[in-house]
Amino acid sequence: MANLGLFDGESPADSAPLAERLRPKTLQEVIGQTHLLGEGMPLHQVLQGQKPHSMILWGPPGVGKTTLALLLAQSVQSEFIALSAVFSGVKDIRQATEQAKAYAQTGRKTVLFIDEIHRFNKSQQDALLPFVESGLLTFIGATTENPSFEVNSALLSRSQVYVLKSFSEEDFRKLLNRVNQHSGYPIEVVEPAFQALCAQADGDARRFLNLIQIALEALQSRQDTFLTSELLSKLVPAQLRRFDKGGDSFYDQISALHKSVRGSDPDAALYWFCRMLEAGTDPRYLSRRLVRMAWEDIGLADPRAIQLANDAASTYERLGSPEGDLALAECVIYLAIAAKSNAAYSAFKSAMAEVKKGQSHPVPMHLRNAPTQLMKQLGHGANYRYAHDEPDGLAAGESYWPEGMGKPKFYKPVNRGLETKIAEKLRWLSERNNESDPSGADDS
Repeated sequence: MANLGLFDGESPADSAPLAERLRPKTLQEVIGQTHLLGEGMPLHQVLQGQKPHSMILWGPPGVGKTTLALLLAQSVQSEFIALSAVFSGVKDIRQATEQAKAYAQTGRKTVLFIDEIHRFNKSQQDALLPFVESGLLTFIGATTENPSFEVNSALLSRSQVYVLKSFSEEDFRKLLNRVNQHSGYPIEVVEPAFQALCAQADGDARRFLNLIQIALEALQSRQDTFLTSELLSKLVPAQLRRFDKGGDSFYDQISALHKSVRGSDPDAALYWFCRMLEAGTDPRYLSRRLVRMAWEDIGLADPRAIQLANDAASTYERLGSPEGDLALAECVIYLAIAAKSNAAYSAFKSAMAEVKKGQSHPVPMHLRNAPTQLMKQLGHGANYRYAHDEPDGLAAGESYWPEGMGKPKFYKPVNRGLETKIAEKLRWLSERNNESDPSGADDS
């Protein structure tokens, strides 16, 4: 390939990736993260040369975690040692701390940066503690996973957590301007192509710059300066959105789907459902979650939702993707617009809590089983009233609770969907029972 003249005339084949070449050298060059780096914001103070402290930078890929760590080390005039938790272990930590001791003997401070700190196990993370506590080094960890779950509590308690955000469309525009300012070959990206770049980058600045580098090379080889969406689609195949099937992004998105259904927003629910499908989530997992939503958030307000969720799951098993995806999508919409009630779910939890905290009350004699003559002689089942033989099929006033135990109300139907009718039936039952046994008035 001929020399494309990008960045001071060097061939891209002989130079570092665009993302590396445009890595900010100063605070002023940093794009995004204004909630941390703006005037008066937490990291702005450190970058102005104030006393550093150990920290964990938590955010998605390509948002500047490594860059910030480098700038922080420079701002406090410290040596910078970088390790990757993917390739390093306790031995590497010891070597780093020995190097930090050597720096300390000459009056130099050390920042130890560990990328993907969540990859370290407990013993590896514990190996850092003595050196963090002694002040030998300032620890900066970077992670894409929730530190609450992935970082030891001891190390977490000694570090301030800062959350970095994905790049916005405005951030990407600034990044594109910087490319054109430093490139020997400025290009014009038409709006549809820019929107496509942002969608493919999905908040990741490194991915955005890699896409731009591919486009730059192609455009210069064609002696063209206009990047259209048609050309972009030929240069770069569609990429999946950022999605970690075992990480926070996965659980955040399933949470968003569940809460959209619970909040009765079918469009938002369908959006999150499609996001997860497009990112490669197993539809069988989604079908199981839909069944759970039907039982937990709709329940007896619309029992048809439970049947529909089961039918959608069965349909997917029979048809597979993509045909079966439609059944799940229709289920998402129905669940979102169905009447909602968690009364049965709450009743179950309350009853379980009551059982766990209370004593094991004996079963009253009239409710006991009496399959043998001896049991009958002992009084099992005596005076039991068979409801089907009673008026309206109700043994009014009968008690089905252990003797001496109160009558807590676990199930409290809401005034929505079928539970409106259920509430009416419960009021009628309560009235009949109170009429038969006024002394044991029912609170319902």
